[in-house]
Amino acid sequence: MSFFKKIFSKEKKETLDKGLEKTKTNFFDKLTKAVAGKATVDEDVLDNLEEVLVASDVGVNTTLKIIKRIEARVAIDKYVGTEALNAILREEIAGLLSETNLGNETEFNVPKSNTPYVIMVVGVNGVGKTTTIGKLASQFKKQGLNVVLGAADTFRAAAIDQLQIWADRTDVPIVRQEMGSDPASVAFDTLTSAVKQNADVVIIDTAGRLHNKVNLMNELTKIKRVMQKVITDAPHEVLLVLDGSTGQNAFEQAKHFTLATEVTSLAVTKLDGTAKGGVVIGISDQFKIPVKYIGVGEGIDDLQVFNKHEFVDSFFK
Repeated sequence: MSFFKKIFSKEKKETLDKGLEKTKTNFFDKLTKAVAGKATVDEDVLDNLEEVLVASDVGVNTTLKIIKRIEARVAIDKYVGTEALNAILREEIAGLLSETNLGNETEFNVPKSNTPYVIMVVGVNGVGKTTTIGKLASQFKKQGLNVVLGAADTFRAAAIDQLQIWADRTDVPIVRQEMGSDPASVAFDTLTSAVKQNADVVIIDTAGRLHNKVNLMNELTKIKRVMQKVITDAPHEVLLVLDGSTGQNAFEQAKHFTLATEVTSLAVTKLDGTAKGGVVIGISDQFKIPVKYIGVGEGIDDLQVFNKHEFVDSFFK
């Protein structure tokens, strides 16, 4: 058993395997058809593989990068049988993920500091942003960390109420104001409260629907500026939540938010209900932002720390 198998629990691995089942089945069904009747990896096989990767939402640019790498290997080895294609693909995808993701983490933790670690969560409505915050709060609390939530998505009463439900469910304090309140004011109050409580982690929810990029940028910049009046280097992390089931639309969302603010990490949700899990590979590669968490089920424990080794293992298992 490998080192990574030892530190990644059996239950988590089974959940990950199950969560990626649709993606894996879809991909390898197409791959089998792509190499049918072929003994070696030739130009036709590579053309077919390109179509399979694009259709699996890996993304055009990342697909071309993978194809070029395989072409280089085929040119050196001269003869590469199609039976070796799975192993080559596995190595190249693992290599791409290694360029952005550290990949060794298996537990929810944050750097130790004299001040609370502040995570500002961004993303459009409907991607599972508030649910991800709730699950994060639960996981951090299980690690013995003191967590405070801030309901700075004041554009929707439903967002505030939903976060309150998660706060109650996980038994963590929440700072909230009325719908329509200044989001930056909520963030300021949240950090002030967290400092008084000697909290370890603060998670700030933000609005997912502002009618243009300029408004979004201005709002997030203002929230950051106000938070820094309490904790000078806040936020320590800007986590973008993306819905993996939307495939290429997730790329567009990532582009929108990375232009509006400095995103430092990603959470890709709803991978269990989709065959579009290849989007994790493409987004990680194209935006050079580490995927930190993935959602592979609806349960409170089905948000996992992204481990590139286990992800690739489950994908090619």
